[in-house]
Amino acid sequence: MEHRVLICLLGDITVRVDDGEPVRLTAKSRMGASLMEYLILQRGAPVQGGRLIRELWTERSGKNPENALKTMVSRLRAMLHDICVGLGDCVACGAGGYYWQPQPGVRVDALDILEGREKLRPDTPDKEKRAILERIAAAYTADLYNSGDIASGSALVNYLHKEYLDAVYALVDLLREEKNWQEIDRVCRRAQTIDDRDERLHMESMNAMLRLDRMGEATEEYRRLMHRRRAEDRGDQEGEVRSSVLVLHEAGRQLRLNLDTICRELRDQDRDRRGPFFCDYDAFKEIYNIQMRNLERLGSTMFLGVILVSGEESEFSSVSRESGMAGLMEILRNNLRKGDIVTRISPDTLAMLLPTVNYQTGSMVMERIEKQFYREYPTGGVAMHYRIAPLGTVIAQAE
Repeated sequence: MEHRVLICLLGDITVRVDDGEPVRLTAKSRMGASLMEYLILQRGAPVQGGRLIRELWTERSGKNPENALKTMVSRLRAMLHDICVGLGDCVACGAGGYYWQPQPGVRVDALDILEGREKLRPDTPDKEKRAILERIAAAYTADLYNSGDIASGSALVNYLHKEYLDAVYALVDLLREEKNWQEIDRVCRRAQTIDDRDERLHMESMNAMLRLDRMGEATEEYRRLMHRRRAEDRGDQEGEVRSSVLVLHEAGRQLRLNLDTICRELRDQDRDRRGPFFCDYDAFKEIYNIQMRNLERLGSTMFLGVILVSGEESEFSSVSRESGMAGLMEILRNNLRKGDIVTRISPDTLAMLLPTVNYQTGSMVMERIEKQFYREYPTGGVAMHYRIAPLGTVIAQAE
């Protein structure tokens, strides 16, 4: 063909010739547009007339459906020819049925997505794989058009939708290896405009926000997701956060449930941007639940560390305890990363979440803190003890 033609099946069925305005095929003939969509998605495989009749007239009665099908095909070809000369030749007949015969210069958005998925192989280089996945994520602007005229229309919609989500998940996995949290959040937020009910998209976005220190946004996203689960009365399922943690700081401080209050409190707690994020135990438990959900979904690693400051009862006064704890918290501020989370769970005990570490690196961190602590308190009277363990396992001593 002499022209460039783009056929869009996502959202609505339209045909655009060169740089002209798109023509809504559904406005001309809804059933004809659905027939074309069905043939396109068969990827060139012939479809027998009897099968098309069953697809198109499942709930309709007709004296002569064979003639009705022939008439519809003829009108579809004429309609395509009117839009662009030669385009009707894409609807071909032969080999025992009707089929879509692509012409040079004709592209279909849905086929671009499917063909992109087919190009991905286990040995595809990451750079090439990312480029393909980004094109798929950008090309999928809405679900496949489904008027209800095709009996298997919903199945086709679900199939392409799953292919799209699988591509987004794969792209997020690549971005996570690069630790590109900003891009993960952007990709997931865009995908949520397509499927706002996909929980993995929300969890990936929340995890990225936590890595970016956007605690208020992550908390609000979490609250919105949990509110939906309550509204649907779905109850607990394996790996899901229990309903008792739906409201931040409910028991401890009766926090009003609005974003401004939460953000203001988090900003007040995080004025000093050095080192890890310090929070109270209620917020710590909320972050723990979000991260545990990520662990189950994504298989990432995170360790829990606990530090106890103690001393001889005769010498360990409340003053020396507070002095030791204050010194320890300053040491943590200078030795932990911004992505780590720290809370004080009792007068003499601190707990911390350490994402993306293993036993070796986690133990090295704790040993460095211990050495620094005893440099600050060399004369005795105050002792530091610690344990570290991966979340979800029995805590084992790491000394």
